[in-house]
Amino acid sequence: MTDTPQPAVPAPRASTRALLSWGLYDWANSSYSAIIQTFVFAAYFTRSIAPDETVGTAWWGNAVGLAGLLIAITAPMLGAYTDRRGRRKPLLAALTFACILSTGLLWFIAPSEDYLWPALLLLGVGVVAFELAAVLYNGMLPELVPEDGVGRWSGWGWAMGYAGGLGALIVALVFFITGEEAPFGLDTAEAEHVRATFVLTALWFLTFSLPLFLFTPDRPAAPVSRLEAVRQGWAQLVHSARSIGRYRHLVRFFIAHMLYIDGLATIFAFGGIYAAGTFGMDERQVLLFGIGLNITGGLGAAVFAPIDDRIGGKRTVLVALAGLLAASAAILLVESTLLFWLIGLTLGLFVGPAQAAGRSYLARMAPVELRNEMFGLLAFSGKATAFAAPLAVGWLTLASGSQRVGMSAILVFLLAGFVLMLGIPNDRPEPTSP
Repeated sequence: MTDTPQPAVPAPRASTRALLSWGLYDWANSSYSAIIQTFVFAAYFTRSIAPDETVGTAWWGNAVGLAGLLIAITAPMLGAYTDRRGRRKPLLAALTFACILSTGLLWFIAPSEDYLWPALLLLGVGVVAFELAAVLYNGMLPELVPEDGVGRWSGWGWAMGYAGGLGALIVALVFFITGEEAPFGLDTAEAEHVRATFVLTALWFLTFSLPLFLFTPDRPAAPVSRLEAVRQGWAQLVHSARSIGRYRHLVRFFIAHMLYIDGLATIFAFGGIYAAGTFGMDERQVLLFGIGLNITGGLGAAVFAPIDDRIGGKRTVLVALAGLLAASAAILLVESTLLFWLIGLTLGLFVGPAQAAGRSYLARMAPVELRNEMFGLLAFSGKATAFAAPLAVGWLTLASGSQRVGMSAILVFLLAGFVLMLGIPNDRPEPTSP
């Protein structure tokens, strides 16, 4: 078989309600990304639970890195299993509930070093369940829309995600963080007003994920048992590994994706920590910064969505990575809080397109019969070295005593991903002049 990808079978067009329900899952789970992984819980952990912010940054990096390693090991098998089993929704529901439950239990993590290990355990469970659920969720897209609409709906889904993260952050800010008095008699001395945002996240995720399970169609179950699906899925993974030469174009993409997503994920994982530690932002300021990032991130994803369908996922990723490299380098050099805000919000414009266009690229290029396995491998490529950038940031921060030096490791991963993306095939023809 040649290196040139075979054309995909056109996908049937799902109803608008089904597609909006699919996109609403992005709205739902982005509350977890925004409040738990990036802004509120991350800053709360390093400031109120860890012995100090430097040690907290290192422990956070270790936890996120180990969770990523577990995801990398399990995601390809999950995708291959689902290719054989058929239905996605039962597993997707179980993983979604596991993330929601672990998030709600963060309410019990009081501001004390005594809760360091329970906090890290609940974080790890939530991150693993969140990312594995995304494998199944992303695999639904090419079966809901035809190829010429993949870029738009992938980008619009990410835009809905940013809007959802923004909504959750605004509710957390207005009702729990910024008031003169904490609502519902919450004890601020025990950080209950902050911990209440973790319960808010769980309820938000639960409520807004329901439409996908109610209105978005699933594939029918295949006539194989769970045990047989596991056996066949493993056999398919082995076969794919042995005939890797058939998918050289995808292997190159996965390696590039592995590097740039590692850098991108680390920006999210340490964004709130960096803002709090280097620029002295409190919970309110970190939340406001998070709101701004979600606005610019959503705008970027929405604006680039139709561009993706015109120029392709590869070129869209390259444009986004160039913007991320420039903004990330600048944000590590500035001393002014105002410049940090301006550059950070500009950086947000390129985050959504880099993520959404990778999803649309694979949706166009993956063999139809192996889509879930390929999206599992996409998760693998996003997590195979997921421990590397967070650990590099953590170790450099400890060794130098500076968050700026530690965060500079992110640039290496973004640049390596950009260079490797240059060598993969285009997923859309050369754009013609209007």
